[in-house]
Amino acid sequence: MEHTEVVKPETLNDLIKTLHNIFESDSVNVEEVQAIMESYESKPQEWMKYAKFDQYRYTRNLVDEGNGKFNLMILCWGEGHGSSIHDHTNSHCFMKLLQGQLKETLFEWPEGKSHGDMVQKSQRILQENKVAYINDNIGLHRVENVSHTECAASLHLYSPPFQTCQTFDQRTGHRSTVKMTFWSKFGERTPFETTISQENN
Repeated sequence: MEHTEVVKPETLNDLIKTLHNIFESDSVNVEEVQAIMESYESKPQEWMKYAKFDQYRYTRNLVDEGNGKFNLMILCWGEGHGSSIHDHTNSHCFMKLLQGQLKETLFEWPEGKSHGDMVQKSQRILQENKVAYINDNIGLHRVENVSHTECAASLHLYSPPFQTCQTFDQRTGHRSTVKMTFWSKFGERTPFETTISQENN
């Protein structure tokens, strides 16, 4: 298969167009997607219209539906906001830092029926413009903005898109299924009812 050199996307729209092209193919090249997302240099004036912050919890804001092949969204993390430990429903998950820093903690899947603390595999701080990748074979993770003074924003690509995921209790490994909702879509606030059960990324 010919591998063409990918042109660096100058704008968020360029990035979205390039991602549409990449995902027209049936096979996803993880390194290629990671490289293209990393090469886009975050410019707040381009993504601010999607970045909706909430005082109490982080928000998921849909940017593009990727022709049904992927969902691209911006997650906005206020000071101290974090996700629970969660899976990614057999999808690829790419996460690019647009602003600030996020801490990612990776966990093992809990063993069958065993109860007790979930096993932590690793931890890292994700810096601006860097791209992290996870899928269910790698493990489960929690993402947190540990800063008390700075907000954070991250660009997430999930392929294929999913509507529910599982969250895990750190002390027992007990799992719950939660429905994914959007705080906003394409820069517009979504109706209140759909945001009530919002959980997780």
